[in-house]
Amino acid sequence: MSPRRRSAASSAGLGLAAALALAGCAAPGQPTTEQPTAASPTPTVTPTATPTPTPTPVTPRTVATGLEAPWSMAVHRDTVFVSERDSARILEVAADGATRVVATVEGVVHSDEGGLLGLAIDGDDLFVYSTARDGNRVQRYPITGSAGSFGLGEPESVIDGMPAGTHHNGGRIAFGPDGMLYIANGDTSDEPASQDPGSLAGKILRIAPDGSVPSDNPDPDSPVYSLGHRNVQGFAWAEDGTMFASEFGRNYRDELNIIEPGGNYGWPYVEGTGGEADGFIDPVQTWPTDAASPSGIAVVNDTIVIANLRGRVLRAVPVADPSTSTDLTTEYGRLRDVTIGPDGTLFVLTNNTDGRGSPREGDDRIVSLAVPQP
Repeated sequence: MSPRRRSAASSAGLGLAAALALAGCAAPGQPTTEQPTAASPTPTVTPTATPTPTPTPVTPRTVATGLEAPWSMAVHRDTVFVSERDSARILEVAADGATRVVATVEGVVHSDEGGLLGLAIDGDDLFVYSTARDGNRVQRYPITGSAGSFGLGEPESVIDGMPAGTHHNGGRIAFGPDGMLYIANGDTSDEPASQDPGSLAGKILRIAPDGSVPSDNPDPDSPVYSLGHRNVQGFAWAEDGTMFASEFGRNYRDELNIIEPGGNYGWPYVEGTGGEADGFIDPVQTWPTDAASPSGIAVVNDTIVIANLRGRVLRAVPVADPSTSTDLTTEYGRLRDVTIGPDGTLFVLTNNTDGRGSPREGDDRIVSLAVPQP
């Protein structure tokens, strides 16, 4: 459709009006009552910056490879520290997966299940559990340097002389929400010692970071927090403060327990459930020993995630119903530890090079997995 045409007269009139407007004059015969108006300033528009979304890490992925009998992980800022049981080395794992030896812990005596075991971070201090000639011990090391060049200062003994053995040394250490250090020492193959309140074998211990005994311990003169344990290897706390611990049975049932101060968990009289009539605390869930051997645990999104050795499975247990569980993955062989990595994903530590597994190319490794959703 063609545009509508104007008459020649109307076009001339529009041209004259435009000219008068540009000249700031009135038409002939009309009063010059209008004054030119100043042009309005053009507003400055500041563009709104579009935030760059943080990409979700791709999972699963391999974070690091080539680890030798690794045992524990501890996250410090953007770095993961890893202990190697037999070499007594502490490694730092950078964000790009590069590994570097931070230190070799002196005086470590390696045995089948002894050596350099648990790690825990408190501020700028690294706490280290290891087996020495005179027993199991925990030492505190100041962390020096920065990522890519971390070092450890001189160690200070926090607790030492704990019973040690070739097997069942426990080894897990972790700081609870109360700021206290919790330590798992196994029965060291001395089963009756688990029921002896005067022995530190077969116990969960609770001490202050400086090694002193908290006044609110079940016995204010003893680091013993709970007893009757065979070989605890995992601690984690739910949001409400409930403490969970994983424990190896002998040849019948492995356990997940809720830990109560002063509680007695029955070993060696009870393996699995059935001890309540005798005043022992039953586990909230058990598994056949060939399906579990539960080691390190973590709580994320109200889910207890458990790394299992003999069972070769990463298992999820809901905090709201710890009597149930599901398998998350069975792809990576023996699993020793699990934690939340610096990127917010689940870091899982394999344990296939400790003499009991079947190493694959690149083992042992840290694998990143998606966190379980509530």
